[in-house]
Amino acid sequence: MFLGVDGGGTKTAFCMVDRSGQVVARAQAASSYYFSHGIELVERVLKEGVEAVCTAADLAPADIEYAFFGLPGYGEAARDLPVLNATPRAVLGHDRYACDNDMVCGWAGSLGAVDGINVISGTGSMTYGERLGRGVRIGGWSEMFGDEGSAHWIAIRGLNAFSRMGDGRLPEGPLAEVLRRHLRLASDLDVIDVVHNQWQGDRSRIAALSRSVADAAALGDAVATEILTDAGRELALLVDVTRERLEFGPDETVPVSYSGGTFGAHMVLEAFTSGLRNRPTHYELRHPLYEPVVGAALYAAKLAGTALDQPALDALRLASRTPASGEDDR
Repeated sequence: MFLGVDGGGTKTAFCMVDRSGQVVARAQAASSYYFSHGIELVERVLKEGVEAVCTAADLAPADIEYAFFGLPGYGEAARDLPVLNATPRAVLGHDRYACDNDMVCGWAGSLGAVDGINVISGTGSMTYGERLGRGVRIGGWSEMFGDEGSAHWIAIRGLNAFSRMGDGRLPEGPLAEVLRRHLRLASDLDVIDVVHNQWQGDRSRIAALSRSVADAAALGDAVATEILTDAGRELALLVDVTRERLEFGPDETVPVSYSGGTFGAHMVLEAFTSGLRNRPTHYELRHPLYEPVVGAALYAAKLAGTALDQPALDALRLASRTPASGEDDR
């Protein structure tokens, strides 16, 4: 029995998979992104989720052969690593687990843990790729000065466009009215109260506004369309730099996949696909095989030295819901 845990800025997903490729149980808990709420949050969320998934599977934590915990923010503050690495032990009661950044879940799920690159674009954005046993991360520098192409990045650019439209510095398009209705604004300046005072700058709530930008683009808003197109191009650039860092040869065709809710916006996926196609190097864009949380369980089995065989992988593929534009995030 293998446990996969995929943390994120919006939620933390838990999945139990057996050797035959059956998803035995699932559970969900709150976000495990601890930078805003303190590192103690991680243990509370993991305890809740592990208890829930074990109850659903009618198992005890001791029955888990191996677990993999993909945690948002892992590796981004070296002083926190000892606490993060030790936290699952308190929850499971044993040492049969490993921890890393949640980006590994996206890669393992999308590509089935084979050499190649996965780009994540949910609340935040980054890429993770592996080649010949070496892993490389690009991006994920936080919403303050990075995470290009992410839902948060799209939302911030959308809010900036809204402010310009409100002033008359940009011609008003459908985006303005979409945001007024969604945020129930009595006046345009009320957006400051909503985002700063009511939401307290909450990362996840701001990122959710990316859907309003996509809605406006669908209504023909030129600025919203440009924002989504730029997001796709930024994500393609992340992939290209990851390829270079992994030292794939110029003639090698590199498998690429994607995960995260931002790809649910057709214009983002289209611009991303075009961005890869128009480069001189070769990529094979693959539809994601499994959800990131299922990828975490697959990686747990691989780390245990008992990777699932092909019949089990095929069974898991049939059992898993299509993850192409799921809620995965950073």
